Amino acid sequence: MGFRFQILGTSSSGNCALIETRQTRILLDAGFSGRRLVALLNAIGKPIETVDAVFLTHEHSDHTAGLRGLARHQHLKFFANYGTAQVAQRKLNQDLSWKIFETGTPFQFKDIAVQTMLLPHDAMEPVGYVFRTGGGDLFEPPGSIAWITDLGHAPANLAELVRDVQLLVLEANHDPDLLEQDVKRPHSVKQRITGRHGHLSNAAARAFLESVKQPKWQRVLLAHLSKDCNHPEKVHQVMGNGGCPWPVECLDPNQLIFPEIDLAAL
Repeated sequence: MGFRFQILGTSSSGNCALIETRQTRILLDAGFSGRRLVALLNAIGKPIETVDAVFLTHEHSDHTAGLRGLARHQHLKFFANYGTAQVAQRKLNQDLSWKIFETGTPFQFKDIAVQTMLLPHDAMEPVGYVFRTGGGDLFEPPGSIAWITDLGHAPANLAELVRDVQLLVLEANHDPDLLEQDVKRPHSVKQRITGRHGHLSNAAARAFLESVKQPKWQRVLLAHLSKDCNHPEKVHQVMGNGGCPWPVECLDPNQLIFPEIDLAAL
């Protein structure tokens, strides 16, 4: 089976991905309704009954909208730090099977080693994740994924956390000009987005990538684009239209179910 990763959707409207190893399947965030998540999983032939757990980055609805619907699937475990779990649970009618971790303290879930890091975002205790598995023998090559979205700036220690992962998923949320021209968002919201606890712009995403010394990335996926205030073409322009030294790909915020990535094939 190896280590496989598939994004089911990523934008300012909803985020979710599936991580699969020989021993487990986990959802990373649940930013669509429970019914839609079940449908997306059915569409890729991996029904919710075969998923073991949901890992949450923070409590905002574009990462937790599916919790109410997923609560009926009592086999699921829900991983979050205390701050995220506390706020998310308040919005639900029934208790979830929470598995609370301490941010920054590594832990293990089945055959996946998990590392978390506090990110600067306007949520209770938002985190980024690094997942690692394999490496024990020739039949299980090592694989590693970083999921870093929802941050207003890159903390000093973020580069070291993600430097040696195979696959980096990084936010490139907005184009400043499109955000300024947007008529749907009041000035206060625009200030929040561009603040140090908001979201990375395309240029800020590139600046972070350039700041990492000797990265080992084999693929970089730019994600969590705003549907109103960004566009893949804007991202590619900032990234140099393929001229970057890293294998960068931009994920269309209007697309669902991206191709599965087999990390052993990278």
